[in-house]
Amino acid sequence: MGPHTEVAVEEGSTNVYADLGYPEAAEMQRKSQLAAEIARAIKARRLTQADAAALLGIDQAKVSRITRGQFRGISEAKLLELVAKLGHDVKIVVGPVRRRAGKIELHFA
Repeated sequence: MGPHTEVAVEEGSTNVYADLGYPEAAEMQRKSQLAAEIARAIKARRLTQADAAALLGIDQAKVSRITRGQFRGISEAKLLELVAKLGHDVKIVVGPVRRRAGKIELHFA
């Protein structure tokens, strides 16, 4: 690029998966957030991947994949279970009925 070359910049949304056109973008974003929280919790507890695998009841290779953000083939429910096993309280709140489709959000305290 030369010194006067313009680069087009497009502002994205808050969901990179939606920006990339993934059909299950909202679920993928939630799973990504859960995987990141699992990685943080493992690091905060200073667990080796082998120790984390034993605590979580999954194999070390799966711990490695999750901590690298590779969560395909792992359900959102399983990721929630792993977060709970790492000492987080997980609360699911179902709100009142509205005339539009509801949404699912994650909040980390």
